[in-house]
Amino acid sequence: MTDTRTVLAGDFETPTREQWDTEVLKVLNRRRPPGTELTIDKAMARLRTTTVDGLTIEPLYTTTEGPALGVPGAAPYTRGSRVGTGAALAWDVRQLHEDASATTTNAAVLEDLRAGGTSVWLRVGDGGIAPADLPEALAGVISGVAPVAVSSTSDQAAAADALLAWWGDAADAAGNLGIDPVGLAALTGEAPDLGQLAEYVTKTAHLPGVKPLVVDVRVYDDAGAGDVDQLAYAVATGIEYVRALVRAGVSAADAFAAIEFRVTVNADQFLGIARLRALRRLWSRVGEVLDVPVEARGATQHAVTSWRMVTRDDPWVNLLRGTIATFAAGVGGAEAITTLPFDTAQGLPNAFSRRMARNTQLVAAEESNLGRVEDPAGGSWYVETLTDDVAKAAWSRVQELEAAGGMAAALAAGTVAAQIAATVAERRKRLSTRKQPITGVSMFPPEKEAAIEGLRGRPVEAPVAGLSPARDSEVFECLRDRVTAHTEASGSQPGVFLACLGARRDFGPREQFTSNVLLVAGLAHPSSEGGTAEEIVEQVRSAGVKQVILCSSGKVYAAQAVTVAEALKKSGVDHVWIAGKKSETGSEDVDSVIEGEVFDGMDVVAFLGDTLDRLGVAK
Repeated sequence: MTDTRTVLAGDFETPTREQWDTEVLKVLNRRRPPGTELTIDKAMARLRTTTVDGLTIEPLYTTTEGPALGVPGAAPYTRGSRVGTGAALAWDVRQLHEDASATTTNAAVLEDLRAGGTSVWLRVGDGGIAPADLPEALAGVISGVAPVAVSSTSDQAAAADALLAWWGDAADAAGNLGIDPVGLAALTGEAPDLGQLAEYVTKTAHLPGVKPLVVDVRVYDDAGAGDVDQLAYAVATGIEYVRALVRAGVSAADAFAAIEFRVTVNADQFLGIARLRALRRLWSRVGEVLDVPVEARGATQHAVTSWRMVTRDDPWVNLLRGTIATFAAGVGGAEAITTLPFDTAQGLPNAFSRRMARNTQLVAAEESNLGRVEDPAGGSWYVETLTDDVAKAAWSRVQELEAAGGMAAALAAGTVAAQIAATVAERRKRLSTRKQPITGVSMFPPEKEAAIEGLRGRPVEAPVAGLSPARDSEVFECLRDRVTAHTEASGSQPGVFLACLGARRDFGPREQFTSNVLLVAGLAHPSSEGGTAEEIVEQVRSAGVKQVILCSSGKVYAAQAVTVAEALKKSGVDHVWIAGKKSETGSEDVDSVIEGEVFDGMDVVAFLGDTLDRLGVAK
């Protein structure tokens, strides 16, 4: 031990903003011709990004002018709704079980609890455990030791009643009944039954460890809502529930105590952290307006890794996405966390994937000691500013929803669907151009998929009339499905020929780029290296393809591209593209022989869809 205070970076001079600006300009102007250099304002504009729902992310944060930082466990609860004990496992490890077999589910539940899980979350009803089978699924679970939560997309009351019956009069019962009429209405398109709220608050009055209500934003995230809208919908729904309960004679404080927020976290760790912190801040403000005692204004949050970010193809990358999202949930201060198994998009998980999901949390908490630190992101200029920006933007959206009559009315009027549709359209542009890349799917896809053993399919569910769920990667997976079906039906994998001109130093980068684009759809990409126009034509003919992409440098294009393209077209090739820009050929007649361009920033989905159409690959 020593009394000498350690000063981080104490041996280094504090850099100035001017020094940082200078280094930025050195990098961005490195290859720009004299007289075309960027100013610092233009450089900052290039480094500045905007999220899909309009939040601006600066390249550098040096101060924050937001509200006072405060302390964990105190209003406005931005830094946490409670003060931790310093124990490593600072949150509830709550894994989801969706298998309709009570026997299989029970074995998985007990294994989870034996190996580090601390509570149970069951899907009950359509697509999950039948309400009558819940006791069998929970056989061996001790109610006073392991909290139990249920959720249902078909009959929330039946699920809640089944859990209440299993608990009986156990005063130490803990968990959540999953009553969320507005969330269910968002999925089904039907009007919400808000009368259930007071009924289940009354039914659980003798069970202090049970929260009967949940505000579950997964339905909005699954449908494509952005971070701002998810936060706004959570707060607006919470307000709707408190109002309904107050009208039924429940105090605002008791209404607050009855609600748990189920939020999503994804691979954007900083926005995830900020959203959890902002939710507590906004919910505390709602409590302040409603005169809820200050100590009762904290929001309890159950964070779930986003289903929408999970990919079916190259599913192993989901382990990384799940780890980042789990980290964000822990840093953001969630009271309970669910990490979805990496094979969730392929079917019901096997024992290995459940173990990996569970251990993702345990490693973060117990080995990385993440749970021992209160609000570890607190004080970061970036996180504090982002929290403030998310909170302000979401509060503005809450006011819009309130002006429209509240969350339920906004759903019924189609306002929520329209807001989400606008976000989905913007995200679709970013996904299609790979400005928002998906590793292993839209970027660096594997040539072949290794099958995961031990998976079982999920029950086929009836189409929903409300918000439609869709994973981000589905638009690319559909392209692969077309190629796979065609290959199985015809016995031949469709492909596009890469005519690589010049030496490898000329064509290598663009060949690699283009082959990866084609692999997004699973297309074969036979190729040639160098050679004359006649030799390239012969290799294309031997490969049996009618679509060709030229790959090389601008210098080689100027010398060979048009000649090779003319020879290819005369030989019967249907379509010729160039990797890069047609202007690199220096030819005025290039459009007559080269029809398209393949380049970074192009709409990959449209290009591949059109290519499959040209190849006769059925939709």
